[in-house]
Amino acid sequence: MTSNFKSIPVIDLSLANSPLTRPKLLQELHHALTCIGFLYITNHDVPQDVISDLKDALPKLFALDPAVKEEVALHNSPHFLGYSQRAGLPLYERLKGPNQWPSQDLSLRSVIERYIYELTNLSERFLRLVAEALSLDSKTLFSLLSEQHRLKLVHYPASDPGSDSNIQGVGPHKDSSGWWTFLLQASPPTVKGLQALNKRGQAFEVVTHGVCKATTHRVLSGPSERYSVPFFQGVRGSLTKEEAVGTLRDHFAVQNMALEASEGASVDSAFLRGRYDTWGESQLRTKIRSHRDVGRVFYADVFHDYVNDDS
Repeated sequence: MTSNFKSIPVIDLSLANSPLTRPKLLQELHHALTCIGFLYITNHDVPQDVISDLKDALPKLFALDPAVKEEVALHNSPHFLGYSQRAGLPLYERLKGPNQWPSQDLSLRSVIERYIYELTNLSERFLRLVAEALSLDSKTLFSLLSEQHRLKLVHYPASDPGSDSNIQGVGPHKDSSGWWTFLLQASPPTVKGLQALNKRGQAFEVVTHGVCKATTHRVLSGPSERYSVPFFQGVRGSLTKEEAVGTLRDHFAVQNMALEASEGASVDSAFLRGRYDTWGESQLRTKIRSHRDVGRVFYADVFHDYVNDDS
C-alpha cells in the first residue's frame, strides 16, 4: 500500500552494473514503484552535453519571433506534431508523424533529436529494470509500447511579484498520455514548482492493477520562470481495455500483489472509465477535446462526437 512519503526516492542506475549491487537497486525500485509512484534517477548515462545543450536551447526556442512560432503551431498538425497523411488506418494512427521545426534556428532540431534518442535508450533500459523488479519478462512490457514517444518542452513564465505565490501552473493530475514519464527539470534547483501528493492515487498503473502507482502531482508558478521537459514513453494505440487489465492479471494474482478490487477497477483511469475500447481512440478524444482548433480542422468527422462525449 502507498505510504505517506515525505521524500521522493532516488534510484541510482549504476547499481545495476554489478551483481553485488543489482539486488539493492531492484529492491529500492520495487518500493518506489509500489509505494510512491515518483522517483529521481541518477547515473542515467545520458551524456551531460546532451542535457546542457537542451537546457541552453529552451530559452532560445521560447524567444523565437511569433511568426516563426506560428509556422510550427499546434493547429497546423493533425497528429499534434506535424502533418503526414495516412490512409486506411485507424484514425488514432494519425497521432503518429514527424515533428514541426522552426525555421529561424535550425540547430534546435539536432539538439532536441539527440535528447529524444538518449531518452528513448534510457526509458527502454529503465523498463527492463522495472520488469525485473516486478519479476516480469521484459518482453511483456515492451509489447505494450508504441514505436513513437513524445517530448514536450514547457515554459512557465514568472508570476507577477504582487500575486499569490501559489498560483497554479498545472492543476493536480496523473500523466495519462504515456507509459512512463521521464521529466527533466531544466531550471536550477532553486526554482521550485513541482509537487507530488503523498497518498495513493498512466497506463502502467492500469496494466499493473494499481500495484504500481501513478502519483498525483501539480505545478505552481513562482517568482522565477521555469523550464521543464517531460518525455512520454508511448503506449501502443491498439491496446484494448481487456489487454490492459488482462495481460498481467494472472502474474499479480500468483504474486499475491493484486489489490482487493478486481480488474483494476480501483485505478483512477480515464481510459478504463471511458467508452472507447482502445488506448489510441481514448488518447485521440483527449487531444481533440484539449485542442479543439486542431480537431475542427483535421478531425471534422468525429469532432462533435468527441467534444459532446462527457463519459
